Amino acid sequence: MNAIRDLSCQEIVELVTEFLEGAMDSPLRAAFDAHLAKCDGCTEYLDQIQATIRIAGTIEPEALLPQFRAGLLAAFRDFERP
Repeated sequence: MNAIRDLSCQEIVELVTEFLEGAMDSPLRAAFDAHLAKCDGCTEYLDQIQATIRIAGTIEPEALLPQFRAGLLAAFRDFERP
């Protein structure tokens, strides 16, 4: 039987998209689930991401004020990864 490896909170944050897209292999998913079972902070983070996705999915682009939409697009366009 293989031991489930421990994931750090940083790894959980980096793997959230993969988790939400159902793209994890079984061992990684087991490690992800094991971490969530013992880490309230990461569980809360995942809940917040899922709530954001649900809420954002209900916003129609036409409902955004033009200046807000422009600012949002600029923020994403100008985003720099470390």
